[in-house]
Amino acid sequence: MTHYLDASALVSMFCADAHTPAVRRLLHGAERLLVSDFAAAEFASAVARLHRADLLDRDEAEAIFGGFDLWNASRTLRIEALPADMAAAAMLVRRLALGLRAPDALNLAIAQRARAILVTFDLRMAAAARSLGVPVAAA
Repeated sequence: MTHYLDASALVSMFCADAHTPAVRRLLHGAERLLVSDFAAAEFASAVARLHRADLLDRDEAEAIFGGFDLWNASRTLRIEALPADMAAAAMLVRRLALGLRAPDALNLAIAQRARAILVTFDLRMAAAARSLGVPVAAA
């Protein structure tokens, strides 16, 4: 099975939080892990935000970036966000009942295109994915 990781899952993998044990359990034995260039950018933004909030010092943040880069290069398949994903995300955002923000819609569109199980801790995105028939692995 293929699993697509959004930034919430990535942050929990590399920055110990309440979801860290769950994401490790969810991904244990996963055959293929996908990380998009967009999710990687969101991950970097989240780590930088933790640094700006003085929750990580510079050395910790750089160690997290280094660990992520090594893991991403060796354990995942990278998937690019395509123009078609942007168009699909715009359509998902216009479906007002889903309540999606653009970044979440883009991650969802990429997971949908890849026919992957979406790994997220974002409850709204998980609910939207399920309503669209996209399989979700969430705690």
